[in-house]
Amino acid sequence: GVGAEERGQAEAIARSIDACLDLRVPIISVVIGEGGSGGAIALAAADRVMMLEHAVYSVISPEGCAAILWTDRSKAPRAAEAMRMTAQDLRDLGVIDGIIPEPVGGAHRDPRGAALRVREAVLSNLARLDRIPTDELIERRVEKYWAMGVFEEEGKPEGEDRGSVENGDARGEMEIG
Repeated sequence: GVGAEERGQAEAIARSIDACLDLRVPIISVVIGEGGSGGAIALAAADRVMMLEHAVYSVISPEGCAAILWTDRSKAPRAAEAMRMTAQDLRDLGVIDGIIPEPVGGAHRDPRGAALRVREAVLSNLARLDRIPTDELIERRVEKYWAMGVFEEEGKPEGEDRGSVENGDARGEMEIG
């Protein structure tokens, strides 16, 4: 809201993303619970983004989304469904790279078991990323980040403006009028 803007939160998030995209080491993000704020978008600037299977990840909470869309926070369940913020949905959308299975009953029932699974996933991914030359790693990371949110509208032929980064939409260069 206004308070976050006054404190420069958007600029801080942008600077964080920019710094991550230039880091010369592998970056792995793991969502272990609820990632539901504007700052959560900075997690996407990683080489690999993974989630525990029962975690959720979005740039806004369902309550905040419902308040904006319908001026009614009680519609949060409807918003949550539309937002597709589960690990399974986000993997299918290509927002995350992998899902880390949780122990029976969830991570909160066996924190040690969950931590061991996270450790295994991070080390496995790190071993794969370590084999990629640094410049290529950075190039792939930047391409992956900028490709997020690119979409095609149904019924539009290939080659027409599809609302993608290549067409300037994500950088505020779109003509309005």
